[in-house]
Amino acid sequence: MGSLWRAGKKLSLVASAAAGGTAAALIATSDDPATALRLCATVPHRLLRDAVTAANIAFDYEYSLRGLREGSIEREMVKHEVHLRSAEKLRDLCFKNGGIYIKLGQHLGQLEYLVPQEYVITLRESMLNRCPVSSYEQICEVFKRELGDTPENIFAEFDPIPIASASLAQVHVARTHDGQKVAVKVQHAHMTETAAADHATVELVVNTLHRFFPSFDYRWLIDEINDSLPKELDFLVEAKNSEKCVENFRKLSPHVANYVYAPKVYWNLSTSKLLTMEFMDGAHINDIKTIRKLGIHPHELSKLVSQTFAEMMFKHGFVHCDPHSANLLVRPMPSGKRNILGWRKPQLILLDHGLYKELDFDTRTNYASLWKALVFSDVNAIKEYSAKLGAGEDLYVLFAGVLTMRPWKRVVDQSLDHLVFNGTESEISELQMYASEYFHQISELLRRLPRVILLMLKTNDCLRAVNNSLLQGSSLDTFFIIGKISSEAVIDVKMSQSKSLLSWLNVRLEKILLEVRLWGIQIVLWIYQIRKALSWSDQGLV
Repeated sequence: MGSLWRAGKKLSLVASAAAGGTAAALIATSDDPATALRLCATVPHRLLRDAVTAANIAFDYEYSLRGLREGSIEREMVKHEVHLRSAEKLRDLCFKNGGIYIKLGQHLGQLEYLVPQEYVITLRESMLNRCPVSSYEQICEVFKRELGDTPENIFAEFDPIPIASASLAQVHVARTHDGQKVAVKVQHAHMTETAAADHATVELVVNTLHRFFPSFDYRWLIDEINDSLPKELDFLVEAKNSEKCVENFRKLSPHVANYVYAPKVYWNLSTSKLLTMEFMDGAHINDIKTIRKLGIHPHELSKLVSQTFAEMMFKHGFVHCDPHSANLLVRPMPSGKRNILGWRKPQLILLDHGLYKELDFDTRTNYASLWKALVFSDVNAIKEYSAKLGAGEDLYVLFAGVLTMRPWKRVVDQSLDHLVFNGTESEISELQMYASEYFHQISELLRRLPRVILLMLKTNDCLRAVNNSLLQGSSLDTFFIIGKISSEAVIDVKMSQSKSLLSWLNVRLEKILLEVRLWGIQIVLWIYQIRKALSWSDQGLV
């Protein structure tokens, strides 16, 4: 306990000493030195707040668990309470500091395989719903700086009250002078300067904590934020990502293109800090009641979400990496047609295109090959492609577990539903046990993996949460879709690389055998779905 307390005091001293350097650097590089100077007055205070919170959490763990036998029921009960208290302290710190801290809290809330469940629940539930809101005066300030006038003069109508607010921006409803209803995304005032200062303080705290507690190694997260945040703060990058995403579906996945939509961008009313888009009516992906009222079955929607992101990952190599529930809307297909059971086809609307990752050819191919191996329980291929993606030959078992959230004995099981996660209490308890037992190995795995794969893990976590909200667990269809699309991507690569008639024939034979295998799985799924069809129809009438 004494070492932790001394470390906390040292961290506070280091934070105070470094604050001046951080502030000076910020002022020197800012386009608005006066504003930067004002913002930098908060840097020492934030650093001190970070240090005190970190020391407080460390002290709580050391003091509360001291003398309790490892593995005892009493220790587990006390640890649960400390986890809850610490998660709440971390949540409060993120809200007090705002900006990048909220983004960091959102990311931590997705790391089910690394942080205790108490942190996941506390951060996930609060970080998406309690983001800061800029005043209308601050919004006008951004408009004047970006477009040279106030919102009420640029638009025929502009609602000063935002309909949504996130860590970096908020969204207002407006109407253009030609009568088009639009959504206007406005970056929080001085976010660029604030983000620079916040990044410096978070990096200092994480590096200092790692120095005193080597097992606490979240430096990879700082590297990722350093790479992705400047892109997320440039809304013109987001607009281009949006259009590229739609174009990829049109060119590379035409069979899915009509079922995936992104709002039209109004380029003449958009800048790096303002983004004007077509206003979208639809239900949030986790609003099951409204989704059913629209005549859409959650199971069909879950399949569409899985297919959409599998196409991005394995075929496009250009992936939306922030698909949490606030960024996914659904509406019925414009045709409005219903199937024989009365359900409508869903159309998925993708919002917030600020965070994308490009997978180069080798990474995309290896990632598709790995998922194919996971779905079909191919141990040798799992080992081979895990190593190629950076996990090494010693951590491939752990990597498979992090990707699927299933223990190794289930990953290699030959049964059809071996990767299905039902979210039962025993399954959740098992995952928590593994996360605690292999914490250091998981930290080492995350340190080794390329940042692009870390973002794929985050994307998987978001999609898993979406599927859990739609289905209260995962389904056979999800993994059938992943297996099918990843296999198709691998076959396409092999076909493109065939340089002789014999190799081409071998790939064709492999493709035929794969299709036969997939048809067999599909027939099993159809039988399973037919057995449930009557219950689905009954639920739709409720």
